[in-house]
Amino acid sequence: MNRRTFLKNSLLATASLAAAPAWTAVSQSRVVGANSDLRVAVVGFGGRGRDHIKSFRQLPGCRITALCEVDRTILDRELHKAKEQGEDVQGFTDLRALLEFAPVDIVSLATPNHWHALGAIWAVQAGKDVYVEKPISHNVFEGRQLVAAAAKYQRIVQTGMQCRSSAGLREAIAWVRAGNLGAIRRARGLCYKRRASIGLTLENQPIPSGVDYDLWLGPAPMKPLRRARLHYDWHWVWDTGNGDLGNQGVHQVDIARWVLGYQQLSPRVLSIGGRLGYEDDGETPNTQLIFHDYAPAPLLFEVRGLPERPESKQMDKYRGASIGVVVDCEGGSVVIPSYAQALVYDTEGREIRKFEGGGNHYANFVEAVRSRNTAHLHADAREGHLSAALCHTANVSYRLGRPQSPDALRHAVRHNPEMTEMLARMEEHLRINQVDLTATPARLGALLRMNPKREEFTGNRAAKALLTREYRAPFVVPKKV
Repeated sequence: MNRRTFLKNSLLATASLAAAPAWTAVSQSRVVGANSDLRVAVVGFGGRGRDHIKSFRQLPGCRITALCEVDRTILDRELHKAKEQGEDVQGFTDLRALLEFAPVDIVSLATPNHWHALGAIWAVQAGKDVYVEKPISHNVFEGRQLVAAAAKYQRIVQTGMQCRSSAGLREAIAWVRAGNLGAIRRARGLCYKRRASIGLTLENQPIPSGVDYDLWLGPAPMKPLRRARLHYDWHWVWDTGNGDLGNQGVHQVDIARWVLGYQQLSPRVLSIGGRLGYEDDGETPNTQLIFHDYAPAPLLFEVRGLPERPESKQMDKYRGASIGVVVDCEGGSVVIPSYAQALVYDTEGREIRKFEGGGNHYANFVEAVRSRNTAHLHADAREGHLSAALCHTANVSYRLGRPQSPDALRHAVRHNPEMTEMLARMEEHLRINQVDLTATPARLGALLRMNPKREEFTGNRAAKALLTREYRAPFVVPKKV
């Protein structure tokens, strides 16, 4: 497709799709045989989506036939690469146009978080199978709706939590859950990942040339850009992102929940933290503690965006892991320091076993697309929803909290040994990074109670409101899918 044709199609499609789409899965879907080529559309590739393009290109029987990106500079770059490789690829700036006009079987979504659920719901309503990046949703309501849509339209939906396809982790977690280390006492996720300041702007910023800002915002409120960089730094703004807990951390939350085996949200959640060590345009915490009060074994989480010490490029480690999971059992522990390795220790701290091995998450998804059996998926929509929702509920606790003195924080968690221990280490970490918690106090989140079956907070109206959002027409996640 040349540029003139591309622009004409995009303009026509946008004009015809001013209202919310109303596709029917029956008219759009195609029966995919075991030997048929799967036609793939990748949506959003300013960052993670480039891996989607590369990975689907490498899978036998898959062809990239459509690309969609609201930034025309990025879109043109990938269309040019596709042409160089001899691919017949259509380009779109509007997902609705792609779903109406492009012959595709799979939609692979790597947009910003606030587009994940809506884009996936539209795609399954149009009869497409979906690979959607983590977190599967921007809030709890969206995840539930995507789970419902996948079931209603009988579509295959895989969440991009690729650790679920790691052979080493799958074997290790099955081994632990079989009781080889006795009862599990707790699982702790870690996201110690350097996050520097994104800068502090004093006025509205220009939208990059070639970006359709209305489409970029989609379900988010129409607000001026108030950060130096449109792309990627959306992670640190509540309207579009979920902080590092919902960015990198959702992988480790998922592994921890996987080990524990819980299939519903926690009945109580508490978060403490702050955006500490610098003042910038970000809103989400770069330092955060989370306690999910599951019984008999709680799920704990720690986020650190500052280094082990000022000017260092290294991050802290907790029992050998910076980005990982530590599981304590009555007969030992398991440390998962990477996406493909798990180390088992006895009660004396001696390594007694090691599990290793990766996997291809995209290939697992394609296997399920061909078999039409959701049981073949390693990370289906429900698994993606539950792990993402644990991040969301923790962030709700944080957002409803208030800055408190160090003494007040310690007093608030004095009856919780896990939070007390985490808080002490957080205070020491911040002290080394020259953060004075008396001058710039951390926030004590609200202790929230939830009905796990209904996935609703109880007794807190403000918390209930943050389970969803006000949507901007026509980019509305439907209450009835």
